[in-house]
Amino acid sequence: MKNLLRLLVMLTAVVLPHLWPLPFNTYSLVVLLMVWGFLKMDSDTFANQGFAFSRFRWRAIPFGLGAAIAIVAFMQLLFFPLLETFIDFPETRVELYDQLRGDTAFYILILIMAWIIGGLYEEIIFHGFIYTQMQKFFKGRYRQGISFLLTGILFGLYHLQLGPADALNAFVVGMAYHGLALYFNGNLWYAVFCHGFYNTIIVSLLYLGYI
Repeated sequence: MKNLLRLLVMLTAVVLPHLWPLPFNTYSLVVLLMVWGFLKMDSDTFANQGFAFSRFRWRAIPFGLGAAIAIVAFMQLLFFPLLETFIDFPETRVELYDQLRGDTAFYILILIMAWIIGGLYEEIIFHGFIYTQMQKFFKGRYRQGISFLLTGILFGLYHLQLGPADALNAFVVGMAYHGLALYFNGNLWYAVFCHGFYNTIIVSLLYLGYI
């Protein structure tokens, strides 16, 4: 019964923002409360999912920045240019991107959301909670690898409304964020800063019209 509830909470975290798009991304509060309630019932904590204020390390900031720059360079200069020689991705019109270009006030708002929702919320929910809970469904030596891959797939599908190319991008860069956190013993602060800086770079390039 508990595993069924665990699965329901994970799936709800993935689909709720698309089925119930609350204004100002307040769906994140609903999901966080739901996850907190489940963890409480399971005698668990967010710290066991990899996120705790006591685990903050200042070096996570430069590590996150450096990794974000490397990921942007790889995805924009190598991965997609090479992939697009074989695959013709359908063009997806994203209203947010159109509105962002040249609108300074909206740019600042999106940057704030990019850190709160992208950097913090998504890392706690996906690469913290979902990944950790996913491991409870599998046995054996490959359970971490399977959980890592499935978490990446869910993270990509979570971004599918932006189009197939952006969903693939989210799948790849999401595993990079997650891999960085796992390299530092599951400390999500490294992923939070990497994700936040990555979003900052991409949002800035969109605002300036470079992508």
